[in-house]
Amino acid sequence: MLTRWVFIRSAESLFGDLAVLLFLCAQAGDGVLTYVGLAVFGLQAEANPILASLMAAVGAGPALAGVKLMAGSLGIALHLFGAHRLLAVLTLFYFGAALVPWTALLWLGLR
Repeated sequence: MLTRWVFIRSAESLFGDLAVLLFLCAQAGDGVLTYVGLAVFGLQAEANPILASLMAAVGAGPALAGVKLMAGSLGIALHLFGAHRLLAVLTLFYFGAALVPWTALLWLGLR
């Protein structure tokens, strides 16, 4: 039942516009917090081993920019396909799994 609710397509709506806007804000916020976290704690602070390897290979800035542009593009594609509920669920997950931990780590580390 939950999968049907999440994956159902819907027409253009204010909800869909807000979902994609919040998703893009979450991506931008995570990019900024990740970059600040790397400046404060170093590359070992990145928990994603694939992203950490990419950062070691091409640098933190280009790696973050590329990954965030890709994620944002995929979010916009979900919006254009009408998968607004899925986009909203991904946004909520992203806030809890990326933004809250980085904020807490930086808050505790900079105190």
